[in-house]
Amino acid sequence: MQEEQKTSRVRFDRLREIEVQMQDVWAQNPADYVHQEAPEDYSSMSMKDKNAEKYLVTFPYPYMNGYLHLGHAFSMSKAEFQVRYQRQRGKRALWPFAFHCTGMPIQAAANRLKSEIESGKIRSEQPKAVEAPKVEEKKEEVKGGKKGKAKPSDKKEDKVATVPPTQYEILMQVGISEEEIPKFQNADYWLRFFPPKGKEDLQMFGISADWRRSFITTSVNPYYDSFIRWQMHSLKEQGKIYYGKKYTIFSQLDNQPCADHDRSKGEGVGAQEYVGVKMQLLDFPASLKSFSNKNVYLVAATLRAETMYGQTNCYVLPEGEYGLYEMINNEYFVMSARAARNFSFQDMTKEYGKYPELAKVTGMDLIGKALKAPLTSYEKVYALPMTTISMTKGTGIVTSVPSDSPDDWAALRDLQTKEGLREKYNVKEEWCVPFAPVPIINIPDFGDLSAVFLVDDLKIQSQKDKDLLKVAKDKAYLKGFYDGKMLVGIAEGESVEKAKPIVKKHLLETNQAVPYYEPESEVVSRTGDQCIVASCY
Repeated sequence: MQEEQKTSRVRFDRLREIEVQMQDVWAQNPADYVHQEAPEDYSSMSMKDKNAEKYLVTFPYPYMNGYLHLGHAFSMSKAEFQVRYQRQRGKRALWPFAFHCTGMPIQAAANRLKSEIESGKIRSEQPKAVEAPKVEEKKEEVKGGKKGKAKPSDKKEDKVATVPPTQYEILMQVGISEEEIPKFQNADYWLRFFPPKGKEDLQMFGISADWRRSFITTSVNPYYDSFIRWQMHSLKEQGKIYYGKKYTIFSQLDNQPCADHDRSKGEGVGAQEYVGVKMQLLDFPASLKSFSNKNVYLVAATLRAETMYGQTNCYVLPEGEYGLYEMINNEYFVMSARAARNFSFQDMTKEYGKYPELAKVTGMDLIGKALKAPLTSYEKVYALPMTTISMTKGTGIVTSVPSDSPDDWAALRDLQTKEGLREKYNVKEEWCVPFAPVPIINIPDFGDLSAVFLVDDLKIQSQKDKDLLKVAKDKAYLKGFYDGKMLVGIAEGESVEKAKPIVKKHLLETNQAVPYYEPESEVVSRTGDQCIVASCY
C-alpha cells in the first residue's frame, strides 16, 4: 500500500512539473500560442493567416469581491475546450478575459468592514444549537388504512440557529491575514488585490486567454471608462436614451439607486405609485397651534383615487407618532417620519433629502380634529381611530371610503355602534354617527355600496375579523375595477378602470393631491440600509 501511494505521488508530481513547464512556454509566447495577434506590419501576414476564419469565445467575467471558485472553473472549461478545438481547426480564435468590479457589492463589503472595525464588532456570535421543536406523537394516525405516528421535523433550520459571519470573518475565512484585512476598508484595494489573484489562479488552471486584453470594469481603468462614455454618448446622439428623472429604489446610505444585485433583500421589488390625498386640517391640536395660520394637511397614500368622492372620515393610529414637515409651496404635511423621508427624496421638500421635523403629534392628539377632504360631498370630516394601521406602509394616515372599502366600513360601523369603543378613544358621537357611506360606484351583484353588502354577506362582526375582511376586500376591489361604474364625479358613467387615471390626474392638477412613491415591499441594500424611492437622474 505504501509503495502504491509513493508511486502515485511521483506520477502526480511529474504531471504537475510538465504542466508548469508548458504554462511557462505559453506565457513567454502568447501570440504564437493563442493565434490571434496580427503583426505590426499587417502586409507581412501570409494570405493563409489573413483569410483564416475567425472565432470568438467569451465568458461572463466574474465579480471580484473574492477569489474565484470551482464553479467559475467548471463553467469556464466549456469556453476553454471550445476555443482550443477551434484553434485545432485552423481558426484565428480570440479568448479575451476581464474582471467585473462595478456595482455596489464591493463598495458595500468595504463599508461593512469599515463599520465593523470602527465599532469593534469584528466577530459574530458563535452559532448555538437549539432544541428542535417538540412534536407531540399521535397515538393513532390512520393513513391508507394503516396506523402511524407523527414524526418530528428533521429540517436543519429547526435544530440550529446560526449567526451570519461578519465581513471581517469572511475575509479571514478565505485566507486574508488579519494584518492585511484593514486595507480592505478601501474599495479600491479590492480592485488591486483580487483581479491579479484571479489571473494567477486562471493561469495555473491553464486557460489559453489573451491576457493582453484583460481589464477591470470600473472608471479606475481609463480604457474601459472611455468605452462606456463613448457607448452612452453614442446612444444619446441616436436618441436611444434620454436624460431625465425617474422614480427608483434608492439607498440613502450609499447615495445611489439600489439595483437588484445591490440588494441583500427585496430583489425584483419595484417602486409603488400612490396618490397622496391632502386633507386640510381645520382644527389644530395643542402641539400644532403655532402653525394654525399655515396650510397644514393630513396626507393619506391611496391606490384608489377614484373613490375619494366617498370619503366620510380619515383614520389615524391612536398610539402612532406623527410629525409635521414643511414641503414645497409653503405647505405642511402631517405624516410618519418614514413617509417624510420618502417625500424628501421625491423633490417634495424644500431641500432634497432633508426633512426636519417641525413638531410632533400623536394619533390621540389628532382624533376628533375636523378636516376638509377633497371631492367628498361632506363639508368636513373628522380624524378617527383605527387600530390596524401600519406605520411602516404609506403615510400612517388612512383616508376612509366605507362605501367601497370593507375595512373602512367595519371600523366606522364599530365606532357608530359601540359606545364603549368611542369612550375608550374619546370619540364624540357627532364625529362618526352622522356620516353614512356615500354611493359612488355600482358593482353588479354588490350594488352601490359594495363594502356594506360584503360585510353583511360575509357576516363580518368587527374590524378585528382580518381574514374575512381580506376576502371582502379582494372581492370588492377585483370586481369593482373591471365591472364597476362611476355614479358621480368627472368620470361619471365610466368604468372604474377608465375613471382611475382621470380622477388621479384631476386631483394632481388641482393640487388636491401629490404623487407619492415607496417600495412595493421591504428592500435592504447590501450595506444594510432600508431603501426608499427617490427621484433620480
